[in-house]
Amino acid sequence: MIGCDCAVCESTDPRDKRLRPSVLVETDDGQSLLVDAGPDLRTQALAHGVRRVDALLFTHGHADHILGLDEIRRFNVMQRQAMACFGDPQTLREIRAVFAYAFDPATPRGGGIPQLDLFAIAGPFCIGKQDVVPVPIFHGGRPILGLRFGAFAYLTDCSRIPDESWSLLEGLDILVLGALRERPHPTHFSLNQAIAAAQRIAPRRTYFTHMCHDLGHAATSARLPEGVELAYDGLVLTA
Repeated sequence: MIGCDCAVCESTDPRDKRLRPSVLVETDDGQSLLVDAGPDLRTQALAHGVRRVDALLFTHGHADHILGLDEIRRFNVMQRQAMACFGDPQTLREIRAVFAYAFDPATPRGGGIPQLDLFAIAGPFCIGKQDVVPVPIFHGGRPILGLRFGAFAYLTDCSRIPDESWSLLEGLDILVLGALRERPHPTHFSLNQAIAAAQRIAPRRTYFTHMCHDLGHAATSARLPEGVELAYDGLVLTA
């Protein structure tokens, strides 16, 4: 947190040094699928040696999930093709508005423009051999998407799971779920709400993400139920 001297912001535990949440899914058929492109995308790609992204999927269009989209230029160059980008219709409209220059034929080409092919998510679909199941959830009053890839599901920025989505989360091996802080929040699960949702979904393992500086990694993980812990930057999971 900018300008904060709290114990978590001053922590020397590397697991308390958090960039914006995102996840790179490496599929069985060798594809790399990036979920969200936050402002830290360049830093994250450099830190973790990300050299290829075959498709980009968006949970929603808020700034902390899309403002790294211009960095896709480098992947366009390396892969010599436009990037396939998937999101719900509202998110795609927001991307077109925020990155209007990328879609305007009048924009001079010489400065480097991300080449983006936008596809609206309307239900389950495939990317290569990977099945992708969108999971409708709510971020406050806004409907957004969680995403399921086989036995792995990613639900960030969630404040409510509607009745029709619980069945889409059955039989998970790994669940990554947003848990912002201890106190209630109007647009995110609190820690206790996230624990309750995880216990209802009952995956084999649950990792909480999108924590604010209220939640220190070691102290919080130590008091979570068995099979539940905080995620951290650079965590690698196998489902």
